[in-house]
Amino acid sequence: MGKYISVIGGLVAILLGLIGLIKWWELFVRALLATVPSILILGGLVALAAGISEIKDSVKSKKEEEKK
Repeated sequence: MGKYISVIGGLVAILLGLIGLIKWWELFVRALLATVPSILILGGLVALAAGISEIKDSVKSKKEEEKK
C-alpha cells in the first residue's frame, strides 16, 4: 500500500509544481536570471582553485624528482 501512496504523492507534487510553474513563470525566470550568474561565478572560482592546486602539485612533484 505504501508504494501506491508514494506514486500518488509524487504525481500530486508534479501536478502542483507544474501549476505553480505556469502561474509564477515570470518569477521563475527572474530567479533563474539571478542564480545563473552566481553559479557561473562560483563554478569559475572552484575551477580556478583546482587549476592552481594542480599547478602547485606539479611544481612540487618536479622538485621532488630533481632531489632524487
